[in-house]
Amino acid sequence: MYGGRGAGVRACGAVMGVALLLAGCSGGEDGDDGDGGKDRASGSGITQQPNGTDPFWVNPEGNAAAQVAAYEKAGKDKDAKLIRRIAEQPTGEWIGPENPEREAKGFTVAAEEADRDAVLVLYNIPHRDCGQYSGGGAADGDAYRAWIDGVARGIGDRPATIVLEPDAVLHVVDGCTPEEFHEERYDLLKGAIETLGGLKNTKVYLDAGNAGWGDPEQIYDPLKWAGVEQADGFAVNVSNFYTTEDSIEYGRQLSAKIGDKPFVIDTSRNGNGPWNEGDEDERWCNPPGRALGETPTTKTADPLVDAYLWVKRPGESDGECKGGPKAGEWWPEYALDLAKASD
Repeated sequence: MYGGRGAGVRACGAVMGVALLLAGCSGGEDGDDGDGGKDRASGSGITQQPNGTDPFWVNPEGNAAAQVAAYEKAGKDKDAKLIRRIAEQPTGEWIGPENPEREAKGFTVAAEEADRDAVLVLYNIPHRDCGQYSGGGAADGDAYRAWIDGVARGIGDRPATIVLEPDAVLHVVDGCTPEEFHEERYDLLKGAIETLGGLKNTKVYLDAGNAGWGDPEQIYDPLKWAGVEQADGFAVNVSNFYTTEDSIEYGRQLSAKIGDKPFVIDTSRNGNGPWNEGDEDERWCNPPGRALGETPTTKTADPLVDAYLWVKRPGESDGECKGGPKAGEWWPEYALDLAKASD
């Protein structure tokens, strides 16, 4: 499929007072910690990047940070150094379906205390991913609206950058999402943009596919129907591998058709570009030989590009393909390969 990401949903976080107790969740999708990650502290000493170049929050207790600590404890210093390349960068926090207010509050409180912006990914649209590796989502439209309201309450007035619903528009356009759900999906996306965009310090970027997707002419109007003109911009290459150069070109084509809107690019794993071997329909899923891309920053190569972001967390599986665990699970071997290829 064109836009399939197998990105998974995996988030955790709890608020105690004003401090965030973040687990390095290493379990399955939808907030399942699996091996009890909620009680684990990484001890890796991960700190924030310089604010002037990278204003986004680094989670010091994420999966990569926990892996650094584990490798150091085991005396695997070389591997720890490699994974530190991932752990020291800010990545998107994918809000799970069960406790959106608590998780959004947890991440944004921690980010604000560090004088940084949280990057949140919202991926819970009904009929998500057409039932494939990351299938699921809210039970219906009302459940989704309630979930968005919970996210908004959790964020409040704190700074946040939101990437909204990877694949949601693309799967309407390519026919993956049944036609009977199209009208509702546009309405839900517009409502989410209105609710989240109305927050004091939140920026919302609607997902708009990637440079390898079909014909861009097909997506201009659907993006408008989904409310992109009311958003702060759009996102490209989420959980995919197209080069930054190609992503800028694709984004500029879209921008010219939708009011010169700015955009953000997911550069998390695009260092070597896309994989062009194997089953064409699953080249996006855990491709071998990929590398980390440009680190997150607001200092980009084009004035239309608001930021390079690591929306997909490097080292987390796209799905059960090529030997990978289920979507969203931490896969240390793949993380090491990404880091090694980035030399």
